[in-house]
Amino acid sequence: MSAVIHLSQVNIHQSSGAVVSNLSLTINPGDFVYLLGKTGSGKSSVLKCLYGELPIKQGTAQVCHFDLTKISKKEIPFLRRKLGIVFQDFQLLNDRSVFENLRFVLHATGWKDEAQIKKQILLVLEKVGLVGRSEKMPHQMSGGEQQRVAIARALLNKPEVLLADEPTGNLDPETSAEIMRLFIEISKTGTAVLFATHDMLLYNKFPARTLKCENGQVTEVSFS
Repeated sequence: MSAVIHLSQVNIHQSSGAVVSNLSLTINPGDFVYLLGKTGSGKSSVLKCLYGELPIKQGTAQVCHFDLTKISKKEIPFLRRKLGIVFQDFQLLNDRSVFENLRFVLHATGWKDEAQIKKQILLVLEKVGLVGRSEKMPHQMSGGEQQRVAIARALLNKPEVLLADEPTGNLDPETSAEIMRLFIEISKTGTAVLFATHDMLLYNKFPARTLKCENGQVTEVSFS
């Protein structure tokens, strides 16, 4: 099995200096992995380096067969098509329907056949439990439904990895649990999920492999 993420001895730098030192991790297809840590511990910086927002200048870093130590700016959009990224704030376009939000992303990533576009949109909406909601506007939907749309958007280009940055941060506990179950189901289909959170209630309810981000280090911890 070929790893979709493999980092070894990576240092992550922001303009203010080193954020995470000596980061090593391997994630395989279908893995569900927590990136656990307090706000400001460096979780988002780890994700940013994985999708090419922060440069990696030393160590070894392979993500979806891209070498992040050598990747050019022109290659980064192609890397991101292999990744799905879900944020805490849903980042939907509020002036258009769910369908048009998703259609916009497909057009931006090179899809042209309208029949195939419609088929793919309906497929991802089915995966996230939003069949029949394609014509709704974001403001007509609950927070949980909007996050499901954001997850559907992340799945459009059949990513090898889903990166989730505090995706339940704006949701109530019950809705958070529903969204977590959805991410776990997605991982079971073969898409790796790296789920950054500081929500210990959610973490304790759904134990899984865990990377802990603390004091500038990311270490793997055991779970029961």
